[in-house]
Amino acid sequence: MVRTPSKNITLAEFLMLPETKPASEYINGQIIQKPMPQGKHSTIRGEMISTINSIVKPKRIARVFPELRCTFGGRSIVPDVSVFTWQRIPRDENGEVANVFQAAPDWTIEILSLDQRQTKVTKNILHCLNYKTQMGWLIDPEEQTVFVYIRNQQPVMLDELEGLLPVPDFVSELRLTVGDLFGWLLE
Repeated sequence: MVRTPSKNITLAEFLMLPETKPASEYINGQIIQKPMPQGKHSTIRGEMISTINSIVKPKRIARVFPELRCTFGGRSIVPDVSVFTWQRIPRDENGEVANVFQAAPDWTIEILSLDQRQTKVTKNILHCLNYKTQMGWLIDPEEQTVFVYIRNQQPVMLDELEGLLPVPDFVSELRLTVGDLFGWLLE
């Protein structure tokens, strides 16, 4: 995580700035640049996107978006994976997926990078839950652990390979264990 030294700016000012690579987020008046994804992070994100989309997209239940800017509740964040149920996907006047998402995802998934602080990522997940996100995952590839945050419930920590990962109701067909998820790193 890279903090861009600057005076506090407004969300509107932040949104007028050019995008950065990797993406920057706006949290409490500060610009914080996300770390550049590396191998484990990219592998898990790619597999997660295709696995979830293969279940929800054909039936128009939901859609998965990688690194999508979501602006809501005074923050502008870029979760590693955002899942929006079909009816909540913002659309433009042509019915196409909109460029701007001013809502929390229904499911947010973050993959911890080596130089990223777990506290910062957890705060983003909790912020999402305060704005009606149903579930958040924090995946730690180094510890091979998944923290599951469900709105209005105690967090769950899973690190046993056979542990079945909880998923939001709208994707109940997804049966993924901790071992399946971290097994993607061996493929």
